[in-house]
Amino acid sequence: MTYRIAVRALCEFTAKAGDLDLRFTPSPTAQQGIVGHRTVASRRSAGYLPELSLEGQYAGLTVRGRADGYDPAGNVLEEVKTYRGDFSAIPANHRQLHWAQARIYGWLLCQRLQLPEVNLALVYFDIATEQETRVQEVWAATDLQHFFNQQCALFLAWAEQEMAHREGRDQAARTLMFPHVQFRIGQRALAEAVYKTASTGRCLVAQAPTGIGKTVGTLFPMLKAMPAQALDKVLFLTAKTPGRKLALDAVQVLYPRSPAVSLRVLELVARDKACEYPQNACHGDSCSLAKGFYDRLPAARQAAIVQSPLDQQTLRAVALAHQVCPYYLSQEMARWADVVIADYNYYFDFSALLFGLAQANQWRLATLVDEAHNLVERARQMYSASLDQHSLSSLRHSAPAALDKPLKRLNREWNALHKAQIGPYDVHPQLPGKWLNALTACITAIGDYLNDHPQGLSVDLQAFYFEALQFSRVAELFDQHYLFDVSLRESGKRRISCLNLRNIVPAGFIGPRLACAQSNVLFSATLSPRTYYTNLLGLPTDAVWIDVESPFQARQLSVHVASRISTRFAHRQASLGPIVELMARQFEQRPGNYLAFFSSFDYLQQVAGRLAEEHPQITQWLQSRRMDEAARQEFLDRFTMSSQGIGFAVLGGAFGEGIDLPGARLIGAFVATLGLAQFNPVNEQIKLRMAELFGAGYDYTYLYPGVQKVVQAAGRVIRTQTDQGTLFLIDDRFAESKVQQLLPRWWHLG
Repeated sequence: MTYRIAVRALCEFTAKAGDLDLRFTPSPTAQQGIVGHRTVASRRSAGYLPELSLEGQYAGLTVRGRADGYDPAGNVLEEVKTYRGDFSAIPANHRQLHWAQARIYGWLLCQRLQLPEVNLALVYFDIATEQETRVQEVWAATDLQHFFNQQCALFLAWAEQEMAHREGRDQAARTLMFPHVQFRIGQRALAEAVYKTASTGRCLVAQAPTGIGKTVGTLFPMLKAMPAQALDKVLFLTAKTPGRKLALDAVQVLYPRSPAVSLRVLELVARDKACEYPQNACHGDSCSLAKGFYDRLPAARQAAIVQSPLDQQTLRAVALAHQVCPYYLSQEMARWADVVIADYNYYFDFSALLFGLAQANQWRLATLVDEAHNLVERARQMYSASLDQHSLSSLRHSAPAALDKPLKRLNREWNALHKAQIGPYDVHPQLPGKWLNALTACITAIGDYLNDHPQGLSVDLQAFYFEALQFSRVAELFDQHYLFDVSLRESGKRRISCLNLRNIVPAGFIGPRLACAQSNVLFSATLSPRTYYTNLLGLPTDAVWIDVESPFQARQLSVHVASRISTRFAHRQASLGPIVELMARQFEQRPGNYLAFFSSFDYLQQVAGRLAEEHPQITQWLQSRRMDEAARQEFLDRFTMSSQGIGFAVLGGAFGEGIDLPGARLIGAFVATLGLAQFNPVNEQIKLRMAELFGAGYDYTYLYPGVQKVVQAAGRVIRTQTDQGTLFLIDDRFAESKVQQLLPRWWHLG
């Protein structure tokens, strides 16, 4: 058995040394890097060979990659690196890595062409000036072979360990047994569909009831399929923290802790949650965990691979024991884990870590997309951008003199946009060319300035720069799947505005990402109607759709439609009394724990206040705005097996999905809203565009997302086959057949 590794990955493993240094440099984007490489190649002679594929072996190791270019006439092999600004600012350890790559390619070329020596050239291309800085050396083939063998030998022990792990992992997967005595109703059908999907390399969209055990029901068959499908990794992608917790719990049920780690599981968390010293910059002069990071990384990496699951706490303990940064250790371990549990953005975002690694290393991936109904809104956010003129105005007061002219020009063009706009909100069919030109000039000027002044960067200047870059990048993608709108407001004696590029159909981004995986499984309790998700997520036409049978019986959940109450904004005050009366009556008839969902915090507080005033004996606790994780946990901890009371929450918020309160912890729910998105100019424009694109403006904008939230919230009540509960759907629109058709089939509406 041979272990295959890319040249770049080999060098990053064996030749990286020194500090972790993430001091800001306006580095080229991936697209700019591609253009830079093409520009360099276009300047070479007719016989020049760009992107030359090379491969070589050492013991059980196969090393392969593409050299940037080779000139046979001059016997020169080039390694091209793009950058911006000051050439001398490129760190020494980066150049050391570049030379390592050039030498590996040098030996592979000498071996292939039987050359006694070769000229190796590092070509640094400044994308701003298009100037090349060239560093060239002559290397004998024997010396290059020695270097190649040395690097391979350094990696070989790790490679052998990885091959042994892979063999053990696959063997464990083949003999893996379902962890429970039997499948729940519907769970077996789900597991079988996932296994078939993995085996055929397709996309499965599974609508499965809340409480069926979807996490175990999808992970188990996908892990069983890993050996036969030669999968390198399974990505379990979630929308929220509770989803990661459920996945970690499921893995431990499938693979209980043991001395022999047969499955490496890694949890990735956001940088702000993993950083030990958020007040420090990410470089050796500021943070002790960045100083000598790459020197201590090998020992930390070796210690980490024998820990599974590598959840946030475990990985932090390993990192601190070896004095390396936990966040960047987790990024390194993503290369060596079998299952990675992470937020959607780690695979679907523009600069997603997991997607980038998968492409660079040619991984065979399978994705499990948890609570996939959330992917529409999350993807829209990932691919959108906004810029507020207030940020520019604040920046102009503190910006260095060198940036005064480009900032003034941008502000002048910004003000010019206001003259063509009468109302406070308007949607424009085209992007403003002059304003975009001014923005591009501003980005270039700020980038050049930041490159020349890396010390003591202004937080405001850097923040504006990143926002401007995002806006510029999204602007290049503008099409009918975007809305460009301008919101005007008064600020003192002048008008300022916020410019928004809103992605409303993320299909063009999500679809290609899914296509790059060997197989995909998207699952949720609410994935209907099919056309809605197919159109908005770009799902393949041959995707397999299943509607999993519910393990629950209609007699377990008593569903009541309060059709005489309207929760529309105009009727809100009139609804308070009837809602309080209904809640109090139900609580008196069957005391216990309930969740009550409302469309807003204001509405929630009005009902809670009225209930407290008229029925003070009923204990209540309220969700508040911007609750942190500790506060959310405290809210959930109020639901005990012996407590009684009503928890008030906002529909679509932290407590509307992804929480598990079985048995007496929750015996009922009141949903006092249809869940419709707020009626405002933005949503009305989205409705118009949805009507134009799909002929279903109201349904795509309001009805489908709204009812989806209702079903998710109601799904908190029945979690096991022994649970008994009550659900009140409070609004006259719940009596409409169009709405009822979107509710779970196993419900019986009384």
